[in-house]
Amino acid sequence: MNVHIKVGDMRFVARLESKAAPHTCDAFMSLLPLQTQLIQARWSGEAAWIPLGDLKLGLGYENHTSHPAAGQLLLYPGGISETEILFPYGWTLFASKAGQLAGNHFATIFEGNERLQELGEVVLWRGAQEISFTAS
Repeated sequence: MNVHIKVGDMRFVARLESKAAPHTCDAFMSLLPLQTQLIQARWSGEAAWIPLGDLKLGLGYENHTSHPAAGQLLLYPGGISETEILFPYGWTLFASKAGQLAGNHFATIFEGNERLQELGEVVLWRGAQEISFTAS
């Protein structure tokens, strides 16, 4: 299954990492369709994030990493910091004000990668952007 992501006029398609993170993919799919805001991450380098507050998804670590590549989406299930989706667009070390974190790599962008750096520039210099996720 794929996920279609829209940010302004930018379109991305990501494949779910269902074999490596089945529980995280199921939890993410339960949130769809999702329309929210994407903002620049404060602690993680070249990444944006979607804060989900105290949302409890019943997840632990699964296919987790602190060093996602551009386009490798992470879902952090909460604990040390709030629940969130991390959207790396360049060099990233996932962290919060409490220190380094690890998030569950649940999806990988395979269409639109050439616009990831542009996405980062828009979020960094223009602020929060509307983002939507839908399944296909």
